Amino acid sequence: MPKTVIPNEQALHHALKSAEWAAIRYSSETTTQRAVRNDKPESNESSLDEGAMCEVLVAGHFGYAATADLSLSGLQRAFDRAIATTRAMSAHKVHAFTPDQRPRATGTYCSARGRDLDALSVTEITDCLMAASQAMRVSDLLVNRSARAMLVQTQIDYFDMLDITLAATAVEGLESQTRSWSYTGQFGGEAFDRAVLQENAERVAGEALTLLRAENCPSGRMDLVLMPDQMMLQIHESIGHPLELDRILGDERNYAGWSFVKQEDFGRLQYGSPLMNVSFDPGRAHELASYDFDDGGNRATREMLIEYGVLKRGLGSLESQLRSGLPGVANFRSASWNRAPIDRMANINLEPGTSSLDELIGQVEHGVLMRTNRSWSIDDYRNKFQFGCEHGQLIENGVLGKVVRNPNYRGVTVAFWNRLAGVGREAETHGTAFCGKGEPSQIIRVGHASPPCLFRDVEVFGGQS
Repeated sequence: MPKTVIPNEQALHHALKSAEWAAIRYSSETTTQRAVRNDKPESNESSLDEGAMCEVLVAGHFGYAATADLSLSGLQRAFDRAIATTRAMSAHKVHAFTPDQRPRATGTYCSARGRDLDALSVTEITDCLMAASQAMRVSDLLVNRSARAMLVQTQIDYFDMLDITLAATAVEGLESQTRSWSYTGQFGGEAFDRAVLQENAERVAGEALTLLRAENCPSGRMDLVLMPDQMMLQIHESIGHPLELDRILGDERNYAGWSFVKQEDFGRLQYGSPLMNVSFDPGRAHELASYDFDDGGNRATREMLIEYGVLKRGLGSLESQLRSGLPGVANFRSASWNRAPIDRMANINLEPGTSSLDELIGQVEHGVLMRTNRSWSIDDYRNKFQFGCEHGQLIENGVLGKVVRNPNYRGVTVAFWNRLAGVGREAETHGTAFCGKGEPSQIIRVGHASPPCLFRDVEVFGGQS
């Protein structure tokens, strides 16, 4: 991706005549969408989004103005707007800031990847997705077979990101069941491995057919083993969002909600069992939200959020740390050049334990193993939740048994995590490209790594399609 040259120095000189501090954050992002449905190409789209955010500090207040005009005059006009609106609003600021919240930092970051995405042709990508779609054609009951890929190349630092999803839907009478598989992270063209995609395509097609004829998941209190692709959402909703400091401070209450976590809980709250260790780890190779610096220029380092079940640190930038008096992390992130950075999750990971999956299953007398989220509901304090999964398997006397469809479970965050009784030693990396927050809305990429986990005495219930 060629780098656009913008007149940073002259524009900043113009802004600093009136502002205490000023910065330009340039971003260019190319997104390519490829999709095959039922062995026929469905979409082939590319888009380019490019612009700059001009940020200033005036009278102790940070303010912003975005522009797609990257000429000197365009940047100067954006700075003039930022300075004027920031000065007008400074009398109503919630806190007086200084340039200390924007420390000087120098460095570069580039995604760990094998083959460059630019080296992939449209034909190669489409052929690979076509092969996956064809591999799912194992029954006339499979009425929908889709293979999709989203390729994102971002130039702030330099990110290569991929989101590949395979899905098969089986229908018989009034019953329908869907199985899916996704591969998401900072990868290059090496992710388009035809054999891997075909293998997973065949598996999800077969599992969709099995679910079609399976019994509904039983209801009752029982042990629950969650696989990493479901742990991703459990971590995201009941750890990541509640620990965002701007949410705890009330900044997000109009849209994304508050948090059950209070400022006095840090260092005291037994968030989960002693087996629960959760990290903010922006340095993990290939995870979707890996980076060296956040969008405030702060160097990102690995930090423990929860240790042995005790809440230690929040997800908040230098601004939120100053306002709350709490320790945070370098997670001041923006979804685009035309959005101001806010406190966002990045890579939030549950650290591996010591058990194999077989050992976790062997500890269960009566329970169910669940894979792959298909529905979720959680209150605006991120406290009470209910999640549904695509695929369940009963566990009886330590043995994995028959498949059940429509498995669901519910709980309350702290009580649920204190039921954590086993943590696997093999972690998998997953993620989502569509985490929403902020006003105006921002959709950002988030990564989660987790092993399978065992929870005791959880409320499980079946449901209808």
